[in-house]
Amino acid sequence: MRIVPAVDIRGGLCVNLVQGDYAQETVFSTDPVAQARIWWEMLGEGLIHIVDLDGAKQGRCCIEKELSALAAEHIPYEVGGGIRDLAAVERILELGAARVILGTAAHQDPALLRAACERWPDKIVVGLDARDGRVSLSGWLEDTATDAVSFAREVEAAGAARIIYTDILRDGMMQGPNYDATRAVARAVAIPVTISGGISSLADIQHARDLAVDGVDEIIVGRALYLQRFSIA
Repeated sequence: MRIVPAVDIRGGLCVNLVQGDYAQETVFSTDPVAQARIWWEMLGEGLIHIVDLDGAKQGRCCIEKELSALAAEHIPYEVGGGIRDLAAVERILELGAARVILGTAAHQDPALLRAACERWPDKIVVGLDARDGRVSLSGWLEDTATDAVSFAREVEAAGAARIIYTDILRDGMMQGPNYDATRAVARAVAIPVTISGGISSLADIQHARDLAVDGVDEIIVGRALYLQRFSIA
């Protein structure tokens, strides 16, 4: 189970939201790149999970400066939020991203997802964000009737290299992730799954390791690290 520290960026700041609510924001650092550097130096391998919160709402990349800075410091990262066309995917890969995360675009434009997966195999990840088992879009501001498990099968068929499953109602709540929902998604597909949302303790991570048999091999950790509930080590 690989640990993937999260750096969420809004307005040039490193922040954390509760259940994706932009009105419930905590600022943890005024320098997201410096924060990513801290996590990377502690981690020493893998990559950093970057979320462009402004981009998720606006439908365009708002953090090119930060992404360029990460690449200049040789910090591997994946990034999602507001990436809605092939030109944006290409630009972000040029900026140095190891993986590009498609969420809203993957749902609204399946042809775009297939094209991206064909052009950049192993680089395209789908961010599957769900509320009560249904897919949510546009920075979690728009709920759909799409079943998360069914959508997972669709994105696998389109060629996605990985799924990041986030339970929105658990995110930022420090009450543990939704293991059952994540397991259901992982069992429905053959591609690897990253579990995200609600990690609050080492016990949560230890519990998540039980999902490895189902194909869950990464866990994104955000708020708990910032609150020093445990260290990366």
